[in-house]
Amino acid sequence: MRALVAFDKFKGSLSAPQACRAAASALRQRHPDWQIDLCPLTDGGEGFARLLTDAAGGRTVTLPVAGPRGGWVEAGFGLIPGSQIRPAVRGLSSSMAAAAGHTLAVIEMAAASGLVLLAPEQRDPWLTSSYGTGQLIRAAAEAGATALLLGVGGSATHDLGLGALAALGLEFRRADGGTVRPPVPAAWSGITRLEGQVFPAIPPICIACDVDNPLLGPRGAAAVYGLQKGLAPGDLARLEGEAARMARLLCDHCARPPALAEIPGVGAAGGLPFGLLVAARAQLVPGFTLVSAWLDLDARIAAADLVLTGEGRFDASSLSGKGPGAVAAAAARAGKVVHVFAGVVHEVPARAGWQLHAVTPSGIPWDQARREAPALLQRGVEAAL
Repeated sequence: MRALVAFDKFKGSLSAPQACRAAASALRQRHPDWQIDLCPLTDGGEGFARLLTDAAGGRTVTLPVAGPRGGWVEAGFGLIPGSQIRPAVRGLSSSMAAAAGHTLAVIEMAAASGLVLLAPEQRDPWLTSSYGTGQLIRAAAEAGATALLLGVGGSATHDLGLGALAALGLEFRRADGGTVRPPVPAAWSGITRLEGQVFPAIPPICIACDVDNPLLGPRGAAAVYGLQKGLAPGDLARLEGEAARMARLLCDHCARPPALAEIPGVGAAGGLPFGLLVAARAQLVPGFTLVSAWLDLDARIAAADLVLTGEGRFDASSLSGKGPGAVAAAAARAGKVVHVFAGVVHEVPARAGWQLHAVTPSGIPWDQARREAPALLQRGVEAAL
C-alpha cells in the first residue's frame, strides 16, 4: 500500500510539514509496511518560499526588512537554479519562463508584510505597509534572480502594493513636494502626485494567487478582507474611496488603463497584485495550479493507493479549487481512497469517495487544541485507518 500524505498548514497550530509528519507517524505505527510519500502543500502564505525552495533543492537567503507596522523583521527568499524548475512550471507564464537557464527567486509576502507578524491589537490596514515585501523583491534582484515568484497569502496590508512600489523606485509626493514613505492608507489623503518608476533591474514578476477578487466593489479587497485585517466596519466606505483615488493616480502615472482594477485576483493581499501589475507588469497565475505542477502532484496521486489531506479548517471555501480540496477532488477523480482531516469540518457537502474527519473533540478550548494539535491529528488518523 502506498499513501500520499499532502497536508496544508493548520493555521496557528501546525505548519504543512509538521502536519504531514504527524499524520505519517500515525500511519507508520499502524502500518509499518506501507510506503508513505510526504508532500506538504502551500497556499501562498506562511511557508510558501521555504516549501517550494526546499522541494526544488534551492537555497534560502535571509535579511532584515521593514515589518508591516515598521521596525525590522527577519525575512527571506529562495534562490533556485532555473534548471531545477520543472518545465510544466516554466510554461505557466512568460515571467516563469524567464528563469530558464538562470535563477528564480521565490518570495512570500507573509514573511515581511504578514498578518501573523502582528498581535490582534496591532492589526490596522490604515497603518500597515507592504514596503518590506518590496525590499525582498529588490534584494532578490540584486542577488541575481532573473525571475521572481511571489506568494501573496496571509497579508496584513491594504495599501495596493504602494509600499512595495516605494521600495522599488516610485515616490509619493505631497502638494508641498515632501515625500510620503511608506505610503500607508492613513497618509493617502495628502498624496497629490507620483514620481519615478520601478527600477529597470527588477526582473519579471509572477504572482501565485488563488482568489478572484477585483480591487474594488462588493467583492473587492476592502469589502472581503478588510475586517480580518483590523478594519472597523464604519471605515469601509472611506477606505474604498481612498483606494479608488490612489488606483487612478497610479494608473495615470504609469499610463495604464484603470480597467486593470477589474482583473480577477488583483484584489488579493490588499491589492498588492494590482500595484505590481500596473507599475511592474507582473503576471498572475493560479496558485494551486503552480504548486501542483511544482510538486508533480498529478503523478504522485496516480502512484498512490490512498490519499490523506487536510488543513486547520475545512469548509465550503476549501472546495474552490485550491489546496486540500483540490487534492481530494483530483484523487477522487483518479479513483483513489481519500481521507480529509481537519481541526474543524464545517458545512461541507458530501462528496463521493471522500471521508471527512474532524480531529478536534467538541468543546475543547482553542488554546488546548492548538497545543495538542499534533496528538489530535495523529489520533484522528489512527482512528480512521
